[in-house]
Amino acid sequence: MPTVAVKLYSVFFKLVLKHRLQSLLQSPSVQTEPDPFGITCRADESTSPANPSFSAADGVATKDIHIDPLSSLSVRIFLPSPELTASAPAQKQAQNGEAYQGYLPSINGVRRQSKGGSRKLPVIVQFHGGGFVMGSNISSANDFFCRRIAKVCDAMVVAVGYRLAPESRYPAAFDDGVKVLQWLGKQSNLASIVSAKGVAGGGGAEGRIVNGTDPFGTATVEPWLAAHADPSRCVVLGVSCGANVANHVACRAVESGKQFEPVKVVAQVLMYPFFIGSVPTHSELRLGNSYFYDKAMSVLSWKLFLPDKEFDLDHPAANPLVPGRGPPLKCMPPTLTVVAEHDWMRDRAIAYSEELRKVNVDAPVLDYKDAVHEFASLDMLLRTPQAQACAEDIAIWVKKYISIRGHEFSY
Repeated sequence: MPTVAVKLYSVFFKLVLKHRLQSLLQSPSVQTEPDPFGITCRADESTSPANPSFSAADGVATKDIHIDPLSSLSVRIFLPSPELTASAPAQKQAQNGEAYQGYLPSINGVRRQSKGGSRKLPVIVQFHGGGFVMGSNISSANDFFCRRIAKVCDAMVVAVGYRLAPESRYPAAFDDGVKVLQWLGKQSNLASIVSAKGVAGGGGAEGRIVNGTDPFGTATVEPWLAAHADPSRCVVLGVSCGANVANHVACRAVESGKQFEPVKVVAQVLMYPFFIGSVPTHSELRLGNSYFYDKAMSVLSWKLFLPDKEFDLDHPAANPLVPGRGPPLKCMPPTLTVVAEHDWMRDRAIAYSEELRKVNVDAPVLDYKDAVHEFASLDMLLRTPQAQACAEDIAIWVKKYISIRGHEFSY
C-alpha cells in the first residue's frame, strides 16, 4: 500500500484540485468564446526557468521557444551534456585534457564547433499531465522529469506547452501536438536547405545555423535542433492526459504518411493514460475514489476540455477502444504503456495495449506495484526510487527503437 505520507498528501491534493476545477467551471471563460491565443501555464503554477548552459546539478541545458505567433504554443528543449553520454573517442579526448564539445549549446548566439563534429540525438516529444486544464511544460515537476528522461534515454527532449482548457478546449491541445511535429519537420528541412546554401557559398558552420532562414525569411533555423536532433528517430511520450495527446499525434503520423517528413515516429510511451468511457471497468468500480485524481474530478476535467455539445465519455479523445475510431491499430507504432496498481484508469490502458498486441504491435505493459496515478511524474513522488526505476525501465525499451546500431536492446 502507498505510504501514510502519500495518503495524506493525496487528501490535500484532491481538496485543492476540486477547488481549482470548480473555480474553472464557474469561470466566465467557460461561457464565452474560446481564446484562440490561450494560455499554457496557470499563474499559480510553480515553474523552473530555462538554463541554456549545462546545469552543474544534472548536466542538462534547457531553452524555451515560442513556436506559433498565433497562439501561446511553446516548447522547452532539454539537451543532455556530452559528458554524461560521451562516446569512447570523446571520453578518451576528455582524459587527454581536451574538452569534448560534440553538441554544446550555442553561447550568445554562436555555436561552438567540435573538432570531431556533433553527434545527432534522437528526439522525444513530451506532453505533460494535468487533466488538460493544469500543468505546464515549464513546471518544476515537469522540468525535473524531462531532465531525467533526457539523461537516461540519451536523447533530446522537446516538452510541449500546449494550450489549456477551458480557455482553449478540444481539439486545441491535440492540434498543438500535431503542430509541434510539423515544426520539427520544418526545422529539419530548413536546416538542410541552409546547410546546402552555406556549403555552396563557403559559409562557416556557425553562420549557416545561426543566421539561417527559409527562402522568404519568415522562419529561423533553431540551432540546437539543426546541430543535434535526428528527427528520423522520434518518440512521443505522454503523461496522464498528455498520453491522450501523444496517442493522437501518433495516430495523425500514421494517417498522414509523409506529411511530417523527415520526422518519423518510431515509438510512443503512454504513462498512465487519461482514458475513460461510459461503461465502467473493474478498476473504475474498485478504485474510483483512489489517490490524487479520482474519477469524479477526472470527469470534471473532461467537461472543461470537451465542448458542451461534444461532451461524451466515449469521445474519440477519451476512449480509443470504441470500435471504428481512428486508423487501424496495426499501423500504430510500438507502444509502451505504464500503469499503476492503485490507479482507477489502469484497466482501460491495459485493454488498449492488449488490442495493439492482437494486431502484432509491440505493446508491453509496465505495471508498478503499490503505485498511484502519476507516481513517476508528480512533484512529491519524483525523487522516489520507484520513479527513478520507471524512467530507467522506459529507457531500456525506448533504446530498442532509437538506437542507431539496431535492436540490440530488449525488454
